Amino acid sequence: MEFGPRFAGKSIIVTGGASGIGRATALRLAAEGGRVLAVDLDEKGLATLQQEQPGIEIRAGSVADEPTVRSIIAEWVAVAGRLDVLVNMAGIIRSSHAASTDYEDFMSIIAVNLGSTFLMCREALPHLEKVGGNIVNAASTSSHFGHPFLTGYAASKGAVAAYTQSLAWEYVKRGVRVNAVAPGGIETPLASSVQTAMVEGADWELYNHLSPIKGFAAPDKIAGVIAMLASEDGGHMNGAIVRVDGGVHA
Repeated sequence: MEFGPRFAGKSIIVTGGASGIGRATALRLAAEGGRVLAVDLDEKGLATLQQEQPGIEIRAGSVADEPTVRSIIAEWVAVAGRLDVLVNMAGIIRSSHAASTDYEDFMSIIAVNLGSTFLMCREALPHLEKVGGNIVNAASTSSHFGHPFLTGYAASKGAVAAYTQSLAWEYVKRGVRVNAVAPGGIETPLASSVQTAMVEGADWELYNHLSPIKGFAAPDKIAGVIAMLASEDGGHMNGAIVRVDGGVHA
């Protein structure tokens, strides 16, 4: 499929770029003319991405680590000259019974899903403000709806949604738009890990109703929405949490 050049001349960073929605987004924004840096811990996945689309530049590293985030942003701006779009798709998910969830495991989810979003946004904002850029964060349908055995993940994504909306209003007069997607029922390694690692004794009946009637969708369905939000087509959208879940939470 061919796409128009909505991101021609734009400098873009996509975290979680080695797989799933992040990977699909990096490919989509590059296909629309953007100069894309894909960031992930998974070096092999990044190399595979670059083989598929040689125009995409890659950087391995943890976006939950403050010094690493500072260097990612600073080095990319030094190379590309500017930063127009930040897409925060890095994340982890773990399932557990709420009453037996380990504190360190809970906080590690918060650190990656919320902490990395905060760090990347904080370091990117001064550069985005210079060019009137924008941010797209990864919320989730679990941000606002009950997802059993995923309390840590849901808490982190609910926080991302709140952070997105507060940041959008803080920067509304400063020319930076901030939105988020709330995916549900998407075929990704993250979603698959929930099914394979579901905790012993979990009541599947509580979870199965979250599956779309028409089945799980490919990550490119979310990438298309992200491309809209990050482009001028989404220019009047700010502080939005866009749910894309096949109607499960209608």
